[in-house]
Amino acid sequence: MSSLTPSVIHQHPDFVVVAKPAGVHFHSQDGNAGLVAQLEAQLNESLYPVHRLDTPTSGLLVLARHPAAAASLTALFTAHQVEKRYLALSGHKPKKKQGTVKGGMAKARRGAWKLTPGQENWATTQFVSHSLRPGVRAFLLRPRSGRTHQIRVALKSLGAPILGDALYGGSDADRTYLHAWSLGFDWQGQWQQFWLAPQQGEQWGEELAPLLAQWQQDDPAWPKG
Repeated sequence: MSSLTPSVIHQHPDFVVVAKPAGVHFHSQDGNAGLVAQLEAQLNESLYPVHRLDTPTSGLLVLARHPAAAASLTALFTAHQVEKRYLALSGHKPKKKQGTVKGGMAKARRGAWKLTPGQENWATTQFVSHSLRPGVRAFLLRPRSGRTHQIRVALKSLGAPILGDALYGGSDADRTYLHAWSLGFDWQGQWQQFWLAPQQGEQWGEELAPLLAQWQQDDPAWPKG
């Protein structure tokens, strides 16, 4: 299977959980099948998007298998009742090692977004970080809202744009180092929890595995605010 082929990691009667590779478009474009179309072909069934990831972002995605599940899952994401954890790497030292980035978001130039002091499109992102190796810092991020480019903008505002994220000033790399690592939500009275370590990218390195084990076992004391 190609490294750019999405794969199913869990099947539930109401939804599938999939691994999205970095570089795969969510929707079909330019004559190429997007993530949803590829998975529909793999499973030979219709799937219903309930959230999405940017093209350069890898990691976990949920797709509903029927309209009723799509409505319920969409409601969970809209109400911020899905616990999400993202991983990112930066080649820059942040202004602070942990905390909360919050503010309004507005469109900027070249398809980018920016933080604003206003209330419109409000975004809140909690984060902690750890030195992975000299010159590379790992971030664990907990978005409390679901805005376009939210995490990418948050890290740029800290002076630590994501490694490989050229749109926001990140250092050159073989990919944009942003990965949707974990998803958790209540479904019909049962807690559903999924984890997916990143596979693509030489910069994650062997130092990441023990850090992920630590973060998975002991969820950080998230900054307030």
